[in-house]
Amino acid sequence: MKKRIPFYEMGTLALGLLLSILSAAICMQIMGQFGIAPNTSLISAVLVMVVARIPLVVVSRFRNLERQNYVLSVASSAGFAAANCGFVAIATMFVLGQNGLVIPMAFGTLIGSFISVFVTGRIFDSRIFPAKGAWPLGVAVATSLEAGDKGGKKGFELLQGLAIGVVASIFGVPAAGVGIVFIANMFTMSALGVGMILRGHSIRLFGGFDIGQSNIAQGVMIGAGIVALVQIFLAITKGSKNTTCDEFSVNDRMALKTMLGAVGLFIVGAIVIALVTGIWGEMGVGLASLWVVFASICAIISMVLVGTASMHSGWAPTFAVVTICLTVGVFIGFPPMPLAVLVGYIGSVGPCFADTGIGLKAGWLLRGSGTSLQHELYGRKQQVLIKQLGVVIGIAMAVFFGTTLVRSDVLPPMSIFYAYTVETVMDSVVLQELFLWAIPGAVLQAAFGSKSVGLMLAAGLLINNAVFGIAVLSAIVLRLVIGTKHMTVRAPGLIAGDGLFGFVNNIFRVFLGNVV
Repeated sequence: MKKRIPFYEMGTLALGLLLSILSAAICMQIMGQFGIAPNTSLISAVLVMVVARIPLVVVSRFRNLERQNYVLSVASSAGFAAANCGFVAIATMFVLGQNGLVIPMAFGTLIGSFISVFVTGRIFDSRIFPAKGAWPLGVAVATSLEAGDKGGKKGFELLQGLAIGVVASIFGVPAAGVGIVFIANMFTMSALGVGMILRGHSIRLFGGFDIGQSNIAQGVMIGAGIVALVQIFLAITKGSKNTTCDEFSVNDRMALKTMLGAVGLFIVGAIVIALVTGIWGEMGVGLASLWVVFASICAIISMVLVGTASMHSGWAPTFAVVTICLTVGVFIGFPPMPLAVLVGYIGSVGPCFADTGIGLKAGWLLRGSGTSLQHELYGRKQQVLIKQLGVVIGIAMAVFFGTTLVRSDVLPPMSIFYAYTVETVMDSVVLQELFLWAIPGAVLQAAFGSKSVGLMLAAGLLINNAVFGIAVLSAIVLRLVIGTKHMTVRAPGLIAGDGLFGFVNNIFRVFLGNVV
């Protein structure tokens, strides 16, 4: 039996705490400046590999891949929770002039994030979120750690990928997208690439019509999202009748129980948040009760859709899903403050689910791809616990460091957008457009099933990056020609190189000015 290594060893916690604080602080700064947070999983993996190679006895124990995985798990969780969850929610409250709700809102994001990480740990390696799923960023993390540990040919191939990824990024080529194509499903990535190209070149392709100024992408996402939820429900309810299936470590009955339990947890979380933020007093029992139900439904939707997209393509469309839920909330007639609280709550669910799924995929590969079920379940539990610790660190950093940033007018663009949207009055024309374009989204999602083509086309339509789309489709053609054999280690290197360059360049842009 393999030796069980707990996450709470002093050395692991000490290094994890240090990297978590740095990850949270830097990710918030970058989020405030540029509206995006770097991929902390891969960056943390590179940092841990460097630390493990320091010729000192005190760090020699970190040459163990399990410990490396724990450290990068907590650092990644802290970065995601701080930038994507706590900081965005707190900044939204500041923009709306609700400074008194910063602490209650931070508590709300902590609840949403905590539940999300817990549910991910319970649902990972089920029929709907299988460990054998693509999870391209998780594959990239595990492959990078293994290649760095073994060195030799694999280590050289990883360095090749890293170097090419950095150089390509310097010249504006999205190397990460190319690398993901060699790991993820081609149908999924094709849909994402087509969507990006249609969005980026819509004015030229459609006689001056700009998709970005319409609600087409949101409509397609709504239709595809509804069908995706139905597909997941049918998969776990039909499969729950077969209790002898050993393909997954989480059987269908357990998965169904977890999903129903998640609904209950999100309802309880919404009730607590409504109490601490004063929503019950502002809206009254009737409308506040409707808000609780709506918030819990949106939390489940965010978890499922963002998690599914991340599993298939590495892309987590949190902003898109939250915007759609926010739009529906405006139509229902919720006041601005409860809508802002809604944004903070459901916006904390998707990113943490995606990040935890990525980490658990990496851990699953490093632990032998499920060859020892007992070892896998133990390691998975340790990862979930240390990721929950990362969430606490990240939200705490958002409270103490994020408030300083917003007072210095360093605000995430999405917070400004959310604040504007909650005070907007929408008409029936927008609702009709959403329902109209929901139809093709639903049809595509139903036609391609678990490949989530509808969801990924919608995600692509929401991203104004035609170059990324062209790179993705070009990489698909290249994959059809050369296969994946020669890119097994180089593809993760491309992703890591792209992410590393972006991370370092953004730090320079934040603190020293735009150098590249």
